[in-house]
Amino acid sequence: MRLDEELGQISPDRETELTIGVFDGVHRGHRHLVEQVAREAARTGRQAGVITILNHPASVLDPNFTPRYLTTADERLRLLGELVDLVVPITFDRELSLLGARDFVGRLRERLRMGGLMVGPDFTLGRNREGDLKMLDRLGREMGFSLRVADVLTDGEQTVRSTAIRDAIGRGDVSRAAKMLGRDFALPGLVVEGLGRGRSLGFPTANLQPPEGLAVPKDGIYAAWASTDQGAFMAATSIGARPTFEESNRTIEAFILDFDGDLYGQEVTLKFVRRLRDEVKYEAVGDLQAQVDLDVQQTRAILRAIRTG
Repeated sequence: MRLDEELGQISPDRETELTIGVFDGVHRGHRHLVEQVAREAARTGRQAGVITILNHPASVLDPNFTPRYLTTADERLRLLGELVDLVVPITFDRELSLLGARDFVGRLRERLRMGGLMVGPDFTLGRNREGDLKMLDRLGREMGFSLRVADVLTDGEQTVRSTAIRDAIGRGDVSRAAKMLGRDFALPGLVVEGLGRGRSLGFPTANLQPPEGLAVPKDGIYAAWASTDQGAFMAATSIGARPTFEESNRTIEAFILDFDGDLYGQEVTLKFVRRLRDEVKYEAVGDLQAQVDLDVQQTRAILRAIRTG
């Protein structure tokens, strides 16, 4: 089965302390768990490892599931790799969904030399989520690995979870999302040719086409950083359908401040700092130009204060 092939790509040189999950976003809650794994691994002389499920299980189990990932798979692997010795990506497919908990952890014990498994308090695995904490503890005593239940990270009264971050991004509350992520929400994408609306207004924009399935903030105007091959620049960014021009297609357009160059065909990553306002339909193009100028001034002031603060 595919799981065997993927686990076979990793050859630990000693016993491992592992945790398992999707880890979409590698947010503060994930880091809190993984850092506990790393500390336990250091204490026991094991290698610290993370098994990350590349695709959300709901993408296989729920035909109505629409992904809104917080990071690309490559970025997730990079972020996790900064925290542990081993990162093991696996694919959730129909065959894996039917695999029992005993068979799954048996493979981890045999192929990844799992000596310890650390999970959150609501963790389950295996067919029909049969592998709850009670069953995993029993399997650990039988197969020779320890089970530890990590505490969760809360932000106020709310547990830091990927779903809460997606909800914040969907509301346009990128400041709240950043607080839970531990960094600004970043959206990568390819710069593609647009209709030239921004240029006609005196504000030429880079039109971003992100990978399919990534979360996108609510329509509106944002202060953001644009990471390019030439460096990082301030960017007044618009997401939406440009109601002044009565268009229907949703676009992501960034006016990159103090930049003079051609970005077509390049990948640019927007890091959203603050939402400035809703999209507004203006009766006159001149009114829109005046507002965009104010957006640019506000973006510059916000980001300059952060950079020098």
